[in-house]
Amino acid sequence: MTSQPITQFSFRSQKELTIWDGYPEFKAVNNFKKPDMSSRMFHYSRYGHVYAYLTVEGVKVFDAATLAPLCEIERANVIDFWLSPQGSYVATWERPVKLEDGAGSHNLMIWDAKTGEQIAAFSQKAQNNWNFQWTDDEKYCARMVTGEIQFWETKSLGKSVWAKLRLEGVAQFSLSPGKAPAIAVFIPEKNGAPAIVRMYSIPNFSTALSNKTFYKADRITMYWNDLGTNLLVLTMTDVDKSNKSYYGETNLYYLAVAGNFDCRVALDKEGPIHDVTWGPDSKEFIVCYGSMPAKTTLFDHRATPVFDFGINPRNFVKYNPQGRTICIAGFGNLNGTVDLWDRKSLRKINTFAASNASHCEWSPCGRFLLTATLTPRLRVDNGFKLWHHTGTLIYEESVDELYQIGYRPEPASRYPMRSTSPPPNPIKILPTTGGGAKASATPAGAYRPPHLRGSATPTSLSDRAAALDGIGRSPTSQRRVVGSKPNGKSNNGRSPAPPPAIKPQEPAISPEEKQKKIRNLEKKLRQIRDLKDKMSQGEELAPAQQQKLTTEVSVMRELANLHLTD
Repeated sequence: MTSQPITQFSFRSQKELTIWDGYPEFKAVNNFKKPDMSSRMFHYSRYGHVYAYLTVEGVKVFDAATLAPLCEIERANVIDFWLSPQGSYVATWERPVKLEDGAGSHNLMIWDAKTGEQIAAFSQKAQNNWNFQWTDDEKYCARMVTGEIQFWETKSLGKSVWAKLRLEGVAQFSLSPGKAPAIAVFIPEKNGAPAIVRMYSIPNFSTALSNKTFYKADRITMYWNDLGTNLLVLTMTDVDKSNKSYYGETNLYYLAVAGNFDCRVALDKEGPIHDVTWGPDSKEFIVCYGSMPAKTTLFDHRATPVFDFGINPRNFVKYNPQGRTICIAGFGNLNGTVDLWDRKSLRKINTFAASNASHCEWSPCGRFLLTATLTPRLRVDNGFKLWHHTGTLIYEESVDELYQIGYRPEPASRYPMRSTSPPPNPIKILPTTGGGAKASATPAGAYRPPHLRGSATPTSLSDRAAALDGIGRSPTSQRRVVGSKPNGKSNNGRSPAPPPAIKPQEPAISPEEKQKKIRNLEKKLRQIRDLKDKMSQGEELAPAQQQKLTTEVSVMRELANLHLTD
């Protein structure tokens, strides 16, 4: 089997910004000089050609393949920046300030990513919707101002506006990907008139390609398929007038750029829409929707339901780049359960728990799923984990105050689709002891005041009364039930409760026993690896052998715990 290119990812913490090689290396690259100061953010361009990060001094730009420096934009007041799809341009935004003559400053600037030369500058007061948008080939770019969308041919950026799309009340726009770019614009409800989404071909703005009107839309999110031929519009309201939800109301609409089809996507479970994603082939999409537990459904290119993934507490869905594996998970205030599905057979591959994860994405090769616990969502147990597409944990790393993590985008053609393969051997599994408090799977139980914590004494009033009953009394002076025998043996037909047993302290394991356990665990790992080799050669495994494969991570973790106590 030919080896595939090694993937690359970057992460940013309080202490450092670094770039790592992915599987099987999992280590920092040698040719990237880390900044000697705190970084504010980093971005890869859409197609992974350029990498850039922001510090208090400005933006530094690199060739993502070689990590050779391209330019440095020395602007100390930059708050946000963005890269064009091919990485040829950098857009920066600074807080607006008033000049001495009262005019607004040019706080939105466009730079050449190779030379660092400023190409254009504009005044942009609001940070919301500030960033320039480019077509995939970077031939055209656009920005929104009051009542219109302004267009430039990118080669003439900085000169006069090339074209304008005037629409009263326009609040949002999005340029499509693909070879035939289009623009979708959103005009909210006003004075009883419905909200509108219109699509135009670039640069022909005289006639709309598609037009969809609807109510209950204070704001929207647009989801283009990769070919730019169809658009999903998720509409949201701040208030649900039917009083069925505290969080407003959501609906989903489907629009074809060709103008020959549009509809409201029919969802058969009441409640909010949690997530929407297109398949990489642009012919299908998945929606996770409904009050918890939510429902997840696959739809075809005509918004017809094709397959039901079931009802579970889930709010996240994502295809891998090749479209072979689907991740359906529950993050945020859910418990982090992740389901992996085979798209070809529509059968579940595995289920595992990525507890406390606040970030999830597929590697460009499609074989690994990255989950991470980030600050400030959770300030303890920060770090990231890599899972094989069969659900096996193969690597985990603890990172103090991890703020951001992400893969370098690469074309899926570099990593062609392949059949499901057996999981590789885990490379690094952290021990469960030390390194911060882990979330407990058992309930916390009743509250105990500090002076009683760690004791076996019951703390409820009834239990304490029962435990104290008889203290300071002789057996003959105990309270007697009327009609019972004087010796108290009747006790209403009940035998007296035995005193609480004191749990003996577990003896420390001897060095000989520890070595014996280590040898047994190492033997189990060898057996598991032998089974993997048989599986990779196409040999059918018995159910007991398949069950043994699932114990690999727990064996690795137990082995790490034993080595930790050396």
